[in-house]
Amino acid sequence: MYKIFIAEDDKALVQQLQKAISAWNYEVCCVRDFRNITSEFREFRPHLVLLDIMLPFYNGYHWCGELRKISKVPIVFLSSASDNMNIVMAMQMGGDDFIAKPVDTAVLIAKIQAILRRTYDMTDAAPTVEHKGAALNLNDNTLAYCGKSIELTKNEFRILLTLMEHKGKIVSRDTLMIKLWQDDCYVEENTLTVNVTRLRKKLFEIGLNDFIKTKIGSGYIIEL
Repeated sequence: MYKIFIAEDDKALVQQLQKAISAWNYEVCCVRDFRNITSEFREFRPHLVLLDIMLPFYNGYHWCGELRKISKVPIVFLSSASDNMNIVMAMQMGGDDFIAKPVDTAVLIAKIQAILRRTYDMTDAAPTVEHKGAALNLNDNTLAYCGKSIELTKNEFRILLTLMEHKGKIVSRDTLMIKLWQDDCYVEENTLTVNVTRLRKKLFEIGLNDFIKTKIGSGYIIEL
């Protein structure tokens, strides 16, 4: 299910947008605290943002710049100030589209669908395993999250893939050791601990803290 993040302070319009977008089976989250839009964005991890220009505390251009520091997620500006200067500025700040108010919900839905298709169409994309916004690329052993990407070693990749394929379940150390022995090379048990430690450090660097949890005496788990 695609997730849409709405940063708009007009309560009547928010209700209108939320109803129209939810009817297409998209998950919708509306900003609660206009001082902390970035924090709410990180928590929700949306696939697309609808962003008003005139907002309390800081305007939409400011927040677009802040979001672009951490993500390449599509951003669609909403504004009654639909003159050419504002449209150009919205695009230059990193926006992907601009919709003038009053919003025609049919046009809005059509634009959302088109942008989501262009951005996330997996037909020609590399195969991935995904969980909570983290996408593990099965072709090149990389992990992408919130616009950032890390390269994994062969063993780190095997460990993470196994855990993501069994998310919500504890994977024993023995199972992971078997994965590391795939090349018929002897691997000391300490190798698993070292690789998990290095993997966790890489995950932390892109914002995935505590993504892998230790279950003492049992193994490791990526929780649902």
